[in-house]
Amino acid sequence: MSHQRYPSHDAVKEPHSVSLKVLRLSRPSLVAQYPLQPPLSSPTSHPPPLPASLAYSNGAGNASGANADNPLQPPPTNPAPFVLSPILNLPPSFGSAYVGETFSCTLCANHDIPEGAPPKTIRDVRIEAEMKTPSSPAPIKLALLPYTSSDANNDAPTTTTTTAGVDLTPPHATTLQRILAFDLKEEGNHVLAVTVSYYEASALAGRTRTFRKLYQFACKASLIVRTKPGALPARPGGARRWVLEAQLENCSEEGMLLERVGLELEPGLACVDCNGGMGRPRRKRPVLQPGETEQVCFVIEEEEKGRVEEVDGRVVFGVLQIGWRSEMGNRGFLSTGKLGTRFVKPKIVDG
Repeated sequence: MSHQRYPSHDAVKEPHSVSLKVLRLSRPSLVAQYPLQPPLSSPTSHPPPLPASLAYSNGAGNASGANADNPLQPPPTNPAPFVLSPILNLPPSFGSAYVGETFSCTLCANHDIPEGAPPKTIRDVRIEAEMKTPSSPAPIKLALLPYTSSDANNDAPTTTTTTAGVDLTPPHATTLQRILAFDLKEEGNHVLAVTVSYYEASALAGRTRTFRKLYQFACKASLIVRTKPGALPARPGGARRWVLEAQLENCSEEGMLLERVGLELEPGLACVDCNGGMGRPRRKRPVLQPGETEQVCFVIEEEEKGRVEEVDGRVVFGVLQIGWRSEMGNRGFLSTGKLGTRFVKPKIVDG
């Protein structure tokens, strides 16, 4: 996430007593492990390799874990050679942001008076944030939540918002942290604007100071949804029917588990899910690796003849809603625009 630093809103040309750090909150990933075997011939005087130096070892061992043929050989570190290890890998950088995900980050305003500088009192520190999206003419003001120890285990913070200022008085309080969560709904460049204000008091005077930073990041598409509607023969009573096919393509960089694919219908329509009730616990939910696709199908019909009206010769079905989880359990949700088809006069058949 690139950022640009702008000068303070006040006219004072000296370093600020408060610094700002913006860190994205994301879950770690599992580390892939590969076998690393010791040399075939090694001097007996050298100690055996430590288990930590082997990705995994499939050597046979007894119930106690020792090898009966070679007591110096360490027990197997992973009897089942699975490619993923229990070690977690923290993201080295900002990573990628995708439509349908929740963008979360922590804002940290830190007491940053260098040692040896004249003593100052920092009071009423406040943090405000806005998000500029490609389609919004004005920035969207974001609600900031106080950081708690339980936030690390939740998909989004659930504590109440706060706007009160905080005094930063070492050693009791040196950092003010706030959490923001923003649902990404469109592709393109997003700009996060963070404003920090505080009151700086010295032995002789006091003043209010403010500075602002901008952070820009690009949001990519996570799923490509292609739809194809078609007409079916009408019911004997004249109720019309249609079929809606959709292809879901994973265009992100990691796999995703499809939890829910459903239609939110317009009034007067009913739907038959031809996908075995995707999202039910007993059904095996599809996993899409990067570049893979999934086909879904729905049969839509009128509840009664003539209950659905055409708008400009077009019948509107409703909205396709898709929910998924990433490899590490991050939730994603995508809702399409209103889907429909041009009205075609159906044929009435008997039976």
